[in-house]
Amino acid sequence: MNNSVANTARLLGAGLRALLVLTLVTGVIYPLAVTGVAQALFRDKANGSEIRADGKVVGSSLIGQQGYSLDYFQPRPANGLGANSVNTQYKLILSGATNLSADSDKLVRSVEEARAKVVEDNSTPGHKVKPSQVPADAVTSSGSGLDPDISPDYADLQVHRVAERNGLTADRVQKLVDDHTEGRTLGFIGEPRVNVLELNIALKELLASR
Repeated sequence: MNNSVANTARLLGAGLRALLVLTLVTGVIYPLAVTGVAQALFRDKANGSEIRADGKVVGSSLIGQQGYSLDYFQPRPANGLGANSVNTQYKLILSGATNLSADSDKLVRSVEEARAKVVEDNSTPGHKVKPSQVPADAVTSSGSGLDPDISPDYADLQVHRVAERNGLTADRVQKLVDDHTEGRTLGFIGEPRVNVLELNIALKELLASR
């Protein structure tokens, strides 16, 4: 009987020691090591790829924002976003796609309406936008609904409107777009893109410097 109790106590002691050691290694040492390496080598990415303006964080380069006035460049539509209807105490946004099929009448109507609005918003007295010039990313949302980038074609389409509404020349605004156009990652991954938040911050800085 005494041997059985002693063996049980010994096993419990060994298990407790193993628990404490594994908790220390996996719950303290490992997280601290990973955090240290991330902060040392990938500080910007580890902290959420923050974008700062006027000395404060205004967003992330990885997450698109909505609600820009027509004085600024517009992002992709966010038709997949939904409002939080479970816990209404917090203003949460639910990220996702519309999940509409390519032959969905609802999707077709939304694309047609979005195209018409893009043509209307971006046509100026001296520059008429044609429906055929509207790129796909101007009328469709991304899978997450939070795509931070637009295509160079969509950015170029908005140049005349942004220039007119801000009293700038189209050439000056076009240069701003060109300066913020990124090529394919590693030269072959993905497509050329323009980060809307970074572009709008640069536009705001340009306007403030006049």
